[in-house]
Order: sequence, then structure tokens, then C-alpha cells
Amino acid sequence: MDEKKNSQKPSETEKGGPLFTFFIAGLKDILYAEKHLLEALPKMQKAATTNELQEAFEDHYLLTQKHVSRIEKVFKMLGEEPEAKKCEAIVGIVKEGENTIKETEDGSMTRDAGLIIAAQKVEHYEIASYGGLAALAETLELYDISELLHKTLEEEEQTDELLTMIAESNINFAAKEDDQEGESDQEYDDENEEDEDFYDEEYDENRYSSQQRRFFY
Repeated sequence: MDEKKNSQKPSETEKGGPLFTFFIAGLKDILYAEKHLLEALPKMQKAATTNELQEAFEDHYLLTQKHVSRIEKVFKMLGEEPEAKKCEAIVGIVKEGENTIKETEDGSMTRDAGLIIAAQKVEHYEIASYGGLAALAETLELYDISELLHKTLEEEEQTDELLTMIAESNINFAAKEDDQEGESDQEYDDENEEDEDFYDEEYDENRYSSQQRRFFY
């Protein structure tokens, strides 16, 4: 076996170094992100319209639980406490998802399209984070840890691809139909208003003509 690939804990010198400190800070950040996502996903699942997206969010929730456990394992391998540090980026992204729920109609495909975008923003943040952390672990010669982080990275990429497939196969097109139906309803309302105005004007003209006839006779 290649000696380079052997598992090893960082030395005390490495632990005091700025790169290792930065690496630990990144782990704390992504641990918070995963835990925050565990709170958000049930709300997203409940708000989703299609069964397909609901199931995707449920699967993502179960996978996120595994990711939390995996990060905690990484901390244990490093001899560090698994401490989560608030991640402002993920808080903002999740907030966008909550706003999407508030701003879209319940049961609409537009809401599902918005939820997919919100979920993919989370995925892209996590993909960038895990990719960077895996590379740092490799640099620090923490090869077993790098392997674990790469495994999570691959799972995040698969989730992102699944969400894209769901969006492109059905939901985005159905959301467009929501818009077209909305335009048709608006056109119908406008036509009704025009008809009402026409009948009101015709009624006024007829009444005026009747009054004139009475006056001259």
C-alpha cells in the first residue's frame, strides 16, 4: 500500500498552522449548513406541488443526515469537537427559498420551479465547500478524510443533477403553462370589463334617446 495514502492525525505543529485552522473553520461552516438544511427541507417538501419533487426532498433529507454524521466523524478523526459555526451564506440561501414559498401560489408548478432553484443554490454552495475542503485535506495529507469529503461531494453533485432532471423533464414546462393560464384569465377578465363598459354605454345612449323622444312629443 502507498504510504502516502495511510491515515494519520495531524501533528501538533500542523494543528497550530493557519491552513489547518482554516480547514477546521470550513468544517464548522459546512456542519452548520447541513444542520440548517435539515430544518429547511421538511418545509420545502411540504410546500412542493409534485410527488416527484416531494420525494426528492425527502431523499435529500435522509442524505443530509448522513452528511452530518460524516462531518462529525471527520472531527473525531481529527481529535476535534464537532462544533458548528453559523454560515451566513446558507442562511441567506434558505431565506430565499422561504420567500419563494410566500411569493408563489400554493399548488402551482411555478412554486416547484422556484423551490428547485433554491435547492440547487444550496447544492452549489455545498459542492464548492466540499470540493475545497477535500482539496485542503489532501494538501494536509489527511487522505482518509479527503476520501470521506469526496464521497459527500459526489453525492451532492448527484442530487444537483437529479434536481436538474426533474426541472427539465416536466416542471419548468408546466410552470410556463401556469403563466399562459394566468394570461388567459387576465384576457378573459379584460374582455368582460370591455363588454360591461359597452353595455353600460349602450344603456345610457338608449335612455338618453328615450328621454329626447318624450321631450319632443
